[in-house]
Amino acid sequence: MTIFQQIEHIELICNNCNTTRFVTDDVTGEIDCSNCGFVISENTEDRGIGYRNFLDNVRTGPGISLKMHDRGLSTIIGIQNKDSIGKPLSANTVQTFNRLRKWDSRTQTKNSSDRSLRNALQELDKIQSKIGLSDTVIERASLFYRKASEKNLVRGRTVRGIAAACMYAACKDLEHPRTLTEISEHFQIKRKDLARSYRSLFRELQFTVSITDPIKSVNKIASKIEVKEKTIRKAVQILNAAQDAGIVAGKNPEIMAATAIYAACIITGEKKSQHEIATAANTSTVSIRNRILEFKTKLDLFSTVN
Repeated sequence: MTIFQQIEHIELICNNCNTTRFVTDDVTGEIDCSNCGFVISENTEDRGIGYRNFLDNVRTGPGISLKMHDRGLSTIIGIQNKDSIGKPLSANTVQTFNRLRKWDSRTQTKNSSDRSLRNALQELDKIQSKIGLSDTVIERASLFYRKASEKNLVRGRTVRGIAAACMYAACKDLEHPRTLTEISEHFQIKRKDLARSYRSLFRELQFTVSITDPIKSVNKIASKIEVKEKTIRKAVQILNAAQDAGIVAGKNPEIMAATAIYAACIITGEKKSQHEIATAANTSTVSIRNRILEFKTKLDLFSTVN
């Protein structure tokens, strides 16, 4: 008989009430008397089956991510010049590790395509916080850039332009309302260059892009000009009526949302100018006037919408 079998056969008795009924707390490791609550033992070992939690990355490290150049699989030499027990390294050893860090950084990019991929992913990571996008959008944009790099679409074009086009494609794919003008301003490139790069990606990668719903742009524009909630609900009502009438398809969603907000402001009596709304939507007042005329004729806007 082993030692563990001998321990299991020992009968525990409560020193306080002389009972033999106990309760084990798996969290704190305590063995308590079920009658009086007296603690018999504490910090006991868990001899049950150990299940692995795959969501816990304390021992396994972070998961694979397309946002990282090496997908998070490779290791790097740390920047702390200390050994395993925390003792500082000597001067000669510090110089040696500095050279090792330099060569380790250089070997992670083998050719020009790897270097451009690394620069593009860094650009996407910097723009993420500026535009306020989620990690899912950046993951999708990184996937598009990797596909574009495999098809040699980056050659002859700027890395920043292709990265911006991939981010715009990811926003459209995941239905995040971001315009060409907004993304081009953050990437500091011309809108025309961004549109050209996106068209080439659309042809070569054969994107299946869903049509952007203009209702999703209403809150973004309304928050910039600070309109009331009553006006926002009225604008959504107008867009729903426009979709039923079939006048939204093929139109710029930002212009349609701005037009609906302007019409809602007229109906609710909130004083917002066309120029103020057009500036918030990155469009022109002429576009809003053209669409408002279409709303009047096809929806009979200011008489049927209450």
